[in-house]
Amino acid sequence: RVIFLITLVSLFLASCRGSKSTTSTKNTENTASNSLKEKYVPLLGVEKKELDNVALLKFIDEWYGTPYKYGGKDKKGIDCSSFSCQLLKNVFGKTIAGSAQGLYDQCKTEKVAKLKEGDLVFFKIESSKVSHVGVYLMNNKFVHATTKKGVMINDLNETYYKKYFYAGGKLN
Repeated sequence: RVIFLITLVSLFLASCRGSKSTTSTKNTENTASNSLKEKYVPLLGVEKKELDNVALLKFIDEWYGTPYKYGGKDKKGIDCSSFSCQLLKNVFGKTIAGSAQGLYDQCKTEKVAKLKEGDLVFFKIESSKVSHVGVYLMNNKFVHATTKKGVMINDLNETYYKKYFYAGGKLN
């Protein structure tokens, strides 16, 4: 009878400890998510409630500022097409590969007004072929690997990107 009582109390204490740990973990995750959302609200020009893809924000945050390197595929240096492919694979589960032109060839073109998070944006920068690609986020903002500042978020309405913008695209 005493052994039963000790076992019962032990189980009760163990279950309480496990529950507290789970709650603590969830609170930590919620705090991290809120912190990320607050960080990206001004960059994306939206309200916090509009940012529901935390996996996307985490991915961008991990890569933000990574330097550009032609042909690069890791955090030591990455190019625009590799960055776009890795984002699409890790956040949206879409496996694609290729150069900026190759990615364009795999897409159905779409007007900017119809682009959704995870669609692609293409640019012809002093070239007859598509030479640059990024991933559309929202509110005319996109994330990409730039030659000068590495991975960053820009607006399609910025003079430079407006000048060279070629098309938006949805993967086939």
